[in-house]
Amino acid sequence: MKKMNLAKCVVVLVITFVASLSTYAAKMNNNLVYNAQEVNGLKVAETVYKKDGNMLTNYMKYNYKYNDNNQMTENMSQKWNVNKNCWENDLCIRYTYDNKSVTTEYYKWNSKKNDFILIPEMTVTMDK
Repeated sequence: MKKMNLAKCVVVLVITFVASLSTYAAKMNNNLVYNAQEVNGLKVAETVYKKDGNMLTNYMKYNYKYNDNNQMTENMSQKWNVNKNCWENDLCIRYTYDNKSVTTEYYKWNSKKNDFILIPEMTVTMDK
């Protein structure tokens, strides 16, 4: 059981590391422009635009939810669909907290079911 938890922790760390590198690389790319929205000091949304000359086009959108302790409870991403000219759901990450641990659950958007579907193998619980 401990090996399984360790394996899950390693997977989460690798995913987080890769996501951090991707985010860093994207922010270093001069073709992306970020517009964050804050409420009471918490980032509640961020829209990412691609810069093409003097034009900005929609690219990604992130929405964040928090609990009463200002802990993030949800991070939902959407991609811009150029053909339909609208945002489409992509991924939702939900966090639950207790006294000793944080559980992270990943959900992928399923357009046929019109809902986010849990990806159980990516669910991870980590000790605080």
